[in-house]
Amino acid sequence: MKVIKRDGRAVDYDREKIRIAIEKANKEVKPKERANKEDIKEIMEYIEELGKKRILVEDIQDIIEEKLMEIGKYELSKKYIVYRYTRALVRKQNTTDETILGLIRNENKELAEENSNKNTLLASTQRDYIAGEVSRDLTKRMLLPEKISKAHEEGILHFHDEDYFIQPIFNCCLINIGDMLDNGTVMNGKMIESPKSFQVACTVTTQIIAAVASNQYGGQSVDLIHLGKYLRKSYNKFKSELEKKYKNELSEKVIEELVQDRLKTELKAGVQTIQYQINTLMTTNGQSPFVTLFLHLEKDDPYIKENAMIIEEVIRQRYEGIKNEAGVYVTPAFPKLVYVLDEFNNLTGGEYDYLTKLAVKCSAKRMYPDYISAKKMRENYEGNVFSPMGCRSFLSPWKDENGNYKFEGRFNQGVVSINLPQIGIIADGDEEKFWKLFDERLELCKEALMCRHYALLGTHSDISPIHWQYGAIARLKKGETIDKLLYGGYSTISLGYIGLYEVTKLMKGVSHTTPEGHEFAVRVMKHLREATDRWKKETNIGFALYGTPAESLCYKFARLDKERFGTIKDITDKGYYTNSYHVDVREKIDAFEKLSFESEFQKISSGGSISYIEIPNMSKNIEALESVVKFIYDNIQYAEFNTKSDYCLECGFDGEIIINKDNEWECPNCGNKDHQKMSVVRRTCGYLGENFWNVGKTKEIKQRVMHL
Repeated sequence: MKVIKRDGRAVDYDREKIRIAIEKANKEVKPKERANKEDIKEIMEYIEELGKKRILVEDIQDIIEEKLMEIGKYELSKKYIVYRYTRALVRKQNTTDETILGLIRNENKELAEENSNKNTLLASTQRDYIAGEVSRDLTKRMLLPEKISKAHEEGILHFHDEDYFIQPIFNCCLINIGDMLDNGTVMNGKMIESPKSFQVACTVTTQIIAAVASNQYGGQSVDLIHLGKYLRKSYNKFKSELEKKYKNELSEKVIEELVQDRLKTELKAGVQTIQYQINTLMTTNGQSPFVTLFLHLEKDDPYIKENAMIIEEVIRQRYEGIKNEAGVYVTPAFPKLVYVLDEFNNLTGGEYDYLTKLAVKCSAKRMYPDYISAKKMRENYEGNVFSPMGCRSFLSPWKDENGNYKFEGRFNQGVVSINLPQIGIIADGDEEKFWKLFDERLELCKEALMCRHYALLGTHSDISPIHWQYGAIARLKKGETIDKLLYGGYSTISLGYIGLYEVTKLMKGVSHTTPEGHEFAVRVMKHLREATDRWKKETNIGFALYGTPAESLCYKFARLDKERFGTIKDITDKGYYTNSYHVDVREKIDAFEKLSFESEFQKISSGGSISYIEIPNMSKNIEALESVVKFIYDNIQYAEFNTKSDYCLECGFDGEIIINKDNEWECPNCGNKDHQKMSVVRRTCGYLGENFWNVGKTKEIKQRVMHL
């Protein structure tokens, strides 16, 4: 029999530990109140005769208390309860020392792999992680109800961003960049007035991004459509200057050519400012700003021509890449790009198809941008098209006092994710048990999300002036609380979910892509959505269902469940759970079928969702990518391409690194064999750094391990 410890470890059952625990309690009571050897033996035999392969340590302790009560050892039972409580207090003592020391010594691999955008060797990053570990410890021991902390540790749910929970800061947002540029803002106590040119607007934008990123724990998105008017300002400025200087010397045509030359130079420099500053700035949390740039055109926009020029330059520079320390052009992790497909650029002969063709070419080489269908988004969001937040969650439609929709300047309070496969494992095919346990755990998730909400309630605007006083989110007065922004759906708070495929497989024995599995999966999804809709009505808080881009959480839940329940075929044996509603990567399904299938689930996950399709050798499949992009426009709201691709940092080769006759990884272009000068890129995390290499038991086999 295996005993499952509180930290999820499975250890061999040891009856001697039961005897020692009871004997320690025995010493605290009078002789007549003590359990004798026969009593202790009977308790141990009762536990062993249960015949369980796996048992929780808490269940063993519950049984001991009950059996002591049954034989009339009430005082002893009380002492055992006190002993048990004392041990719990010991476990709750500060446990951060080894974690922090391991971080400083670069021995804490869990932290090193948690966020691919952070280098744990850097002092600035270590400082942030040290603060984060203190926050985690206080959160678990003092700030969260014990049942929420326990549920988090057991993989029942995941309480996101514990490492920042000690502070009253939120998750993701859409920066109200238009308001901040048009009406000015304040940073570090200094007034920043509305820019007079495109170059300055780009510089101010990146400074705002860095300031905002330093005062929250999630990503932020910026809609570049607001920069079009500043490119027009630069055009007018250049034209006025040149006309004044050369009006009587040069023709209008020549002056216009000179104006366009200067404008293109400024356009290139401004976009380069955005790209380079985002990648070289370091926020206070030890990483580049986690920022998304939203690239879209609006038919009635008076600056549509300028905005088309800006989008073209952004994509062109992303296609080119950024030089690394070796002088090789590589793909930067940030900013993430989201490109909107609309009726005039969906590759069916529209005026701006050239931008989409450039975007596809860029995706083939750099895996960005992602794609949003304006057509499908309008169907799902009351006719609106807007950016996802940095974490890929979406805001619900919200109207101001004048009845106008507003999305920029809004935010997400936080996220809690539920582990669906674990419910299926425990229910073991019993639907009545499944739905009962499902509801119990949803209520636990609601309670955890309310902890997120209460942590922000009462926060004063002074905590982050850039957010609350100077326009990123609002323009509140000094000392004013943010409470009004936490209600009425102005901000969202998200329930994420993991493993729809696995829970369907556990309950129905088939994938959710089959008719029987699909029917069950849709019921599960609708139940999740109904829960968030009900909570929203009950609380007047913007609860939303979020198809989580879960990254490492898919692996965490699977690991904890394997430790607790053992190896289960097609479930815990894979080492991961599928992200939200996604089709399992092992299923044979083509890109078009996958997107069509997953689009139904995106509509239910109105709080955010994204679908991935993996295409090999994308740089050689431009036509195929264009076909998929056209399909995205008509069939699914949000999708991105994923691929496995190798880069040689020595020569810039972009292809498949080979294994040579000596069983070594080698660049087929330049012959480089130094694995530290090779990079693996995978869109699951966007990691762009050094490979991790494991040496097999024979010390002859080298295995390349992707950073996930």
